[in-house]
Amino acid sequence: MAVYTEVPDDEMAAFVARYGIGDLLSAKGIAEGVENSNYLIHTTQGTFILTLYEKRVNPDDLPFFLGLMQHLAGRGLICPQPVQDSRGEMLGRLAGRPAAIVTFLDGLSVRRPTAAHCQELGRGLALMHEAGADFTMERVNALSVPGWRPLAHQAGPDADKVSPGLARRVMAEIAVHEASWPKDLPRGVIHADLFPNNVFFIGSRLSGLIDFYFACTDAYAYDLAICLNSWCFEADGSFNLTKGQALLAGYETVRPLSLVEIEALPQLCRGSALRFLLTRLVDWLNVPPGALVKPHDPLEYDRKLAFHQRVVDAREYGLKR
Repeated sequence: MAVYTEVPDDEMAAFVARYGIGDLLSAKGIAEGVENSNYLIHTTQGTFILTLYEKRVNPDDLPFFLGLMQHLAGRGLICPQPVQDSRGEMLGRLAGRPAAIVTFLDGLSVRRPTAAHCQELGRGLALMHEAGADFTMERVNALSVPGWRPLAHQAGPDADKVSPGLARRVMAEIAVHEASWPKDLPRGVIHADLFPNNVFFIGSRLSGLIDFYFACTDAYAYDLAICLNSWCFEADGSFNLTKGQALLAGYETVRPLSLVEIEALPQLCRGSALRFLLTRLVDWLNVPPGALVKPHDPLEYDRKLAFHQRVVDAREYGLKR
């Protein structure tokens, strides 16, 4: 989440009035994340999140994202529910941007997840996969293998300003995955961005999943690989085997992995590390002037990628079979 677009008070109040959620009392920009402009809004009827979708989000994808949240909530998953306006529409326009209001979830994200948090996350991820199994809409993962080379070209030789030799290392890694990316894995709707700041807890109990704006149709095990990358490494760059074991065990309490998924997991972890290295690299080199956003360090994922390049067996992530 972030704030790129400032909204005048009168426009904000008029927009909120269309949704039947009471009068606007306050609106505060949320300066986290890198994708859209987000506001925490308080009305006479409660608390909500207002999102303005910025240029990276394709407006044609918004019905998928909003419809998915509505579907998952209807299947019992705790996630934000889009609010409909007086015409029954979930999507509107504000300050020249597509915009939507969703319900607010109780809970807090954790900065330093424990093994207990990781186990809850694994279970929650599997429940999301199960809840989305009958969602009929599909969306191609634009940030899978075919999208990596264009991102590398966008960064270009400036990548070496971030780390010497990074441009060369990235292109070599892309070539590996273009030649051997796993195919025919079990697939369906995945979150594709389930970092700790997108998961809420009350104590050690998972209380909700948020920010579905990278959701797409792809391999379930790729979603799991993203979570192993984002939840199970320590600040010093080491992989925490106990957390990996807990995350995988939590996932398999709901949805056991197939043999082909287990065999593919090391490469999926490696590929997901490359994906976040590339998007962070592009963001690092292209922060809009005046944006209330702090880009994430791409070299964090360069270090994670180096770890995965040495892994040959899913048991090295904590899988106990």
